[in-house]
Amino acid sequence: MINSLPMEALITLAVIVVVLYFLTRSNRAPDVILWSGLAVLMMVPIRKDGIWEFGILSARDGLSGLANEGVVTIAAMFAIAAGLKETGALRWLTHSFLGIPKSVSSAQNRIMWPTAAMSAFMNNTPLVAMLLPIIDDWSKQHRLSASKLLMPLSFASILGGTCTLIGTSTNLVVNGWIIDELDHAGLGMFEISIIGVPVAIVGIIYILIAQRWLLKERKPAISPNDDPRQYTVEMMVEEGGRLVGKTIQEAGLRGLPGLYLIEIDRAGDVLPAVSSNISLMAEDRLVFAGVVESVVDLQRISGLRLATEQVYKMNDPRNKRILIEAVVSNTCPLIGKSIRDGHFRTIYNAAVIAVARNGERINKKIGDIVLQPGDTLLLETRHSFVEQQRNNRDFYLVSQVEGSSPLNHEKAGLALGLLAILVVIVSFGIMSMLQAALLIAGIMVLSNCCSASVARRAIDMQTLLVIAAAIGLGKAMQLSGLAMSIGDFLLKVVGSDPTMMLLAVLTVTMLLGNLVTAKAGAVLMLPIVVAIASELGVSNMPFIIAVMFASATSLATPISYPTNLMVYGVGGYRFNDYLLLGVPLSMIIIAIGALMIPVFWAF
Repeated sequence: MINSLPMEALITLAVIVVVLYFLTRSNRAPDVILWSGLAVLMMVPIRKDGIWEFGILSARDGLSGLANEGVVTIAAMFAIAAGLKETGALRWLTHSFLGIPKSVSSAQNRIMWPTAAMSAFMNNTPLVAMLLPIIDDWSKQHRLSASKLLMPLSFASILGGTCTLIGTSTNLVVNGWIIDELDHAGLGMFEISIIGVPVAIVGIIYILIAQRWLLKERKPAISPNDDPRQYTVEMMVEEGGRLVGKTIQEAGLRGLPGLYLIEIDRAGDVLPAVSSNISLMAEDRLVFAGVVESVVDLQRISGLRLATEQVYKMNDPRNKRILIEAVVSNTCPLIGKSIRDGHFRTIYNAAVIAVARNGERINKKIGDIVLQPGDTLLLETRHSFVEQQRNNRDFYLVSQVEGSSPLNHEKAGLALGLLAILVVIVSFGIMSMLQAALLIAGIMVLSNCCSASVARRAIDMQTLLVIAAAIGLGKAMQLSGLAMSIGDFLLKVVGSDPTMMLLAVLTVTMLLGNLVTAKAGAVLMLPIVVAIASELGVSNMPFIIAVMFASATSLATPISYPTNLMVYGVGGYRFNDYLLLGVPLSMIIIAIGALMIPVFWAF
């Protein structure tokens, strides 16, 4: 095969082999590796018609991935996911189905089915990013091993993503490619569901059964709650909020990781050593002690608000503020004064919401605490505070607490409604996937479900760059004749039976997806299967669906999907853990795909 390749195809093959090698063996970022390979193909000298030129690919072809519909759609979906995250819509949904598990299997059931359902209508990467800390905390709260829950969480999101066009960015990439390259009208919202739903159901049932033997219990290398700073913070039960009338246990406030409910102050009556079955009442003042990450989590629970009134006297809206840790220096002018009498909020435009002092509990209301050198203050303030106070001698250290912006719970219903509108618009063909995604993302920002800066930060540029570069490499395979040559080679090996070729495409695509990421594998395979279909004289759609389906369900290695990498460290997993549970599942998926695809997409 290699001896018969033209020079352009030979160079393209060499570059792609080198790219694949570094993707599997190097610690370099995938976008750097893929763009390096693409740059070589755009600059390498090549002799065409007796004239030396630079580049197998023109700049237009090499950069075509940046203008691909699927890439832009994915960027818009990241912004939509930001709106769902910032409003706490996902937290509201998860708390409604998590509840109290009776066993590991019960917990997995409570996680996987809803996750798969949500993943069908929301890109699975940001979904898992939002669910990961919630599930991790939930596992600690109920004394369950996170390693028994997080890989099933990732697998369920991947399986659910195959159920609709918007469930995974891989589906969007393939859809964008066929629109751009084949002048196809694009797939419908639920066109892939006919095969995705059965696979998701079978896959989840397999995980629930096989995890007993194939999913080992692991422990993470470090615990996020090994923090010596113990804050005391007071929260108020909001009148008319969702926690009124619920017991401590039902509200999810018992056994919070890194956090302890010390007492309840109810109209001056203090209830110490709080029992789990005490019902909460409006305006109850709850006193917690815990690490900073847990205090941040408290801020995100709907139905609770900070008890200190200083927060509500600040000018900036709450969703524009962040949490800051600041250590009081011995030259601070407020030492020896209480937070209230020293007018801390007025001087620094920051509200003190908690104080840590040598790990001891300070048995006073926040405003009555007298500041001492070395006190660590947890402040709610504007973003500019860090820059303004970094060099101020009043504080030894000033640092922002990551992910500490309060959630805008009032907009949660609107955010979920906008997601539903997106599904309806695309399902009925009112707009294309790209148009609908851009419209809903724009409304998310304009309606303050999330700010423009948050939406901008939510867009995963590395993911977009990986996809764009992979599209460029796929273009090189197509234009250089390499795709046709690889197709001819597969025809010689597999034969001309379309069914056997479909099985081969499913297998090769899934192998490639597990080695070099699902999206890159899909884009590299697409021009090959189009060439194969042309040689066989059959429709290319069964093979395109096979590529979409196999790449979207590549889950047998940590590097195959971003969601697998997200849970890798937190769950304390090893590489082989993914193979052990994922390889048999992959074989089941391939078998189902080979049987079902020809039924609904005829050759």
